[in-house]
Amino acid sequence: MSLPSSGPAGSVFDLDCTSGQVRWALVAAGCSFYLGVFVACHQLSSSLNATYRSLGAREQVFWNLAATRAVFGLQGTAAGLRALLLDPVLQADKVLGQQNWCWFHITTATGFFLFENLALHVSNALFHTFDGFLAVHHLFAFLGFLGSVVNLQAGHYLPMITLLLEMSTPFTCISWMLLKAGCADSLLWRLNQWLMVHLFHCRMVLTYHMWWVCLGHWDSLARSLFPPHWALFVVGLGLLTVLINPYWTRKKTQQLLNPVDWNFAPGRPNGPAPPKKTR
Repeated sequence: MSLPSSGPAGSVFDLDCTSGQVRWALVAAGCSFYLGVFVACHQLSSSLNATYRSLGAREQVFWNLAATRAVFGLQGTAAGLRALLLDPVLQADKVLGQQNWCWFHITTATGFFLFENLALHVSNALFHTFDGFLAVHHLFAFLGFLGSVVNLQAGHYLPMITLLLEMSTPFTCISWMLLKAGCADSLLWRLNQWLMVHLFHCRMVLTYHMWWVCLGHWDSLARSLFPPHWALFVVGLGLLTVLINPYWTRKKTQQLLNPVDWNFAPGRPNGPAPPKKTR
């Protein structure tokens, strides 16, 4: 199988991704890179940020994860916009079209989602918490991109558009950090929140576009993907459309009107335990 090259000779986008060794090396590199971002954020924030030093251990982990997700959000947004608006190969064939630059993003995104799952479960074990909703979300994301890594016949358009759903992630990070810094009354926080809510609406429109592509090429997609992968994608897209996107859009809109940190509210999986009653 010959994959088209879309990067300069010798660049990371010009690697031979028909080789399983290359693909898995990029997955490992993606996981290692985002682990490095997590550790670097902790080191820098510990040294430079008084707000970070005032947080509890669980909130510090959440801070570092938020920053790591924001970096991944920038990668996903850039890759997704290129696929949606610029790449002629993916525009011409939304089912089987492939590009070498997409292989780089698919493999490193798989590494990121591997890191996310590991971080979630290690955090749950350390702090004796569990968020089933988040665990299912991370598992679907990892398995979905893992399916694209192992299947050389799978097209790249839909995975790249899925990455574009990360467009809201950097703004979510900024919102939470400003909230913890006591800046919820600032104009910057309100502008960021307005933009974030708008982007969550854009995410909903993007899922409708993905359904349009799926319904228009249903048989071809079903043939090009392994049946479990195709079923996982359809179920995951359905959950995004009817549950996850509407839920998060509602929660972020509520937060704009009532700026509280409901991630760490008492009784929440990440929050402090409610006070015990005394006799």
